[in-house]
Order: sequence, then structure tokens, then C-alpha cells
Amino acid sequence: MASFKKIEAKNKKGYLWVCIKDGPADPVTGKRNQIKRRGETKGEAEARVDAVIRALEEDGIDQKKAKKLPFRDFAAEWLDVYSKRKVKKGTVRQRRIHIDLLNKHIGAVNIDKITHDMHQHILNSLSDENYSKSHITSVHGTASLIYKFAILKRYRKDNPAFGTTIPEAVQTIEELENDSVESSYLERHEVAEFLNAARKYGLPADDEIFNLMIFSGIRCGEMLVLKEPDFDFEQNEIRVTKTLYNPTGNMKKYELVPPKTKGSVRRIDIDQSVMQLIRNLIKSKKKHRMTIAHFDEHFHNGNFVFGNEMGYPMNHGKINYRIARIMRKTSIQKHVTSHTFRHTHISMLTEAGVDLKTIMARVGHDDPDTTLRIYTHVTDKMKKDARVKVHDHFKDILPSTILQEM
Repeated sequence: MASFKKIEAKNKKGYLWVCIKDGPADPVTGKRNQIKRRGETKGEAEARVDAVIRALEEDGIDQKKAKKLPFRDFAAEWLDVYSKRKVKKGTVRQRRIHIDLLNKHIGAVNIDKITHDMHQHILNSLSDENYSKSHITSVHGTASLIYKFAILKRYRKDNPAFGTTIPEAVQTIEELENDSVESSYLERHEVAEFLNAARKYGLPADDEIFNLMIFSGIRCGEMLVLKEPDFDFEQNEIRVTKTLYNPTGNMKKYELVPPKTKGSVRRIDIDQSVMQLIRNLIKSKKKHRMTIAHFDEHFHNGNFVFGNEMGYPMNHGKINYRIARIMRKTSIQKHVTSHTFRHTHISMLTEAGVDLKTIMARVGHDDPDTTLRIYTHVTDKMKKDARVKVHDHFKDILPSTILQEM
């Protein structure tokens, strides 16, 4: 049913009629969507309202709004809705970064005017600017979510991201030769060399931190916020229930958030010798905490086992700095970061004969593809090693010597 009201206007009559009717409900929120249009007469105003409602019902496009809505503004609206879902702050932050990149290309373009070719051009440009394939794929995914939201909001009919191609840079021979699975983890002798260097040259807590990371496969962010109650010294287990969120790097502005996935909430059994290292560290930390808290009112008593001198969690950058510092004392030529230790742990478990399902549960289902790639590589290598061992052990009775004599 239509409703009308008279408003002042600079025409001969001195007024216009406004017609108001309910159009199709908002497709996203389900809320009431009232359509308003003006006319010289009630009939003219109602006819204009009916035309808008017919257009919405037939093709679903709210052309009046779409023509005045640049991508920049609509993306901000989408991000506001998206951030209110059960999404981690780190994910929202990444989406914001993707939108900033998209805005450089189409920020001023109205949402209904973005084309398939425009979106493909964005992907190609990011590739030309040497963004990684994974990063370009993430930007593409964010854009696609925004376009789908625009379809729901009746601002456009199609998704311009559909059918576009993620560019892939052709690898050089040198890159292909260097892109080996072995470079993503440390071999047994490299683990020994690294830990020996950490013990000899490391900063305070380096020995404990890196032994725990290598022999547990825990993520860096999860390790940084472990508290004393997370260690069960009777069962030799650690409990993982949280991770660090600190995008600014300011130690006082950290947040504790849930781990990456549901599978990341887990208990990990740890070798007793590593647990003893941690127990000794906790004892020394308690003495330090009691001393400094008494003299420094700014000390943060967060009970973090690997906290810095002021009690705050260290950030990821500090851990990678410590790793680089130790690496300079070794002969290892690989590029090693905190994530290398997760891959190393996967390779160690595989070599020890642990099945893939157990490995995935232990590391918290971080990256199935990476885990499977390392698992497959190590098992294949073990098969080759087994063949060599059989040959060395039974070479005196193998038929090779007979064949050579013939």
C-alpha cells in the first residue's frame, strides 16, 4: 500500500508529492526496504515508485544507488559487515590490506561499472609488481567476496572476478633448482648444529624456545603466549589454547586471540628433557619476576613463560632476529625462520614413523598441502635410503657381482 506526503518545492504549485511503498526486502539483512519517489501529482510519484520496484523485481539492480556508490565506499561497508562475523582480527586486517591494494586500481570506480577486464588487469598488475601468487590469490578472493555482496545488495548482476586467471610467473632454472622441499626444513645434522649454537651463543631463553619449537611443532605466536599453567609437567604436555595478535609490534598493545583453527586447540606431548629445560626456565623467571615487580611498577605480570624483561610477550620479529643471529654461528646455508621449525618437526615425525593423521593433529592442521608435501618427500627419501641400506648390507650376495662377470 502506498502512502503520500506533500513537501515544499520551487515549482508553480509550490509543492510536490512523495510516494512511499515497500519494495523487495534487503537481500542481506532481510530488513524492510522502502522506496520513495517524487512527482507533480500523486499518480506521477506512484508511477515512479512502481517503476523502481518492477526493476528491482525483474533484474534485481538498484541502479540509483549503484550509480553513486564507488568501490572504495562499498568495500568499506562490506568490511564492516564482514568484521562482525566470527572472524579473527588478523583475518580482518589482511582483508583491509587487500582492499587498499584494490582501491589503488578501482577505488573511484562505481561498483556497477567494474568489469571482468578491470579485475584481470588488477591481477596482472600485482603480478608485474612481483607480488607472490598466494598474495594475489588472497586479493582476488577478497574482491570476489565484495562483488558477491554487491550482487546480494542488488548493485550488480554478475561477479567480475569469475573466470579471471591468477598469473603465474615462469620460474628460472636457478629458481627451480633452489625450490626443493629440503630447503623448507632442517635435516637431522642441521638441527643438532643449530641447537648447539643456540646453547652456546644464544640469548637468554633461546635454548628453551628453539628446543620447544623444534620438538613440538608449535606455531611461533602460540609459543610466545604460553603461560605457566599451560605446562603439565606430570604428563609432559603443553596445552595450546591461544595465540598472539600484535600487528603494531608495540609490546603493550598485544592481544590474546584463539588459535588459527579449531584443530589448533590441542595438547602436545613433549620429551621429558625439553620439559625439564622449561621447568628450570620457569623457576629462574619467577625469581626475576619477584625482584623486578618489587622495584618496577611498570612490570607486566602476565605470567608468560617466554616474556621479555618487562613481562610482555615478545613479537614474531624478535624470534626471527634471534634465529638469524644464531644462524650466523652455523654452517647452515638455508633460509631459516620460525616457520621452518614447524616443517622440521613434520619431517622428524615422518622419519620417526608417525602416521600422517597424527602429524596433522599434532601440528594443528596448519597447511595440509605443505604437511603432505614434506611427509611424501621424507617417506620417498626413506624408501631410497632403505634400498641403499639393503644393498650395503647384502651386497656380497646380490646378483650385481655375477652380472659384472658375464
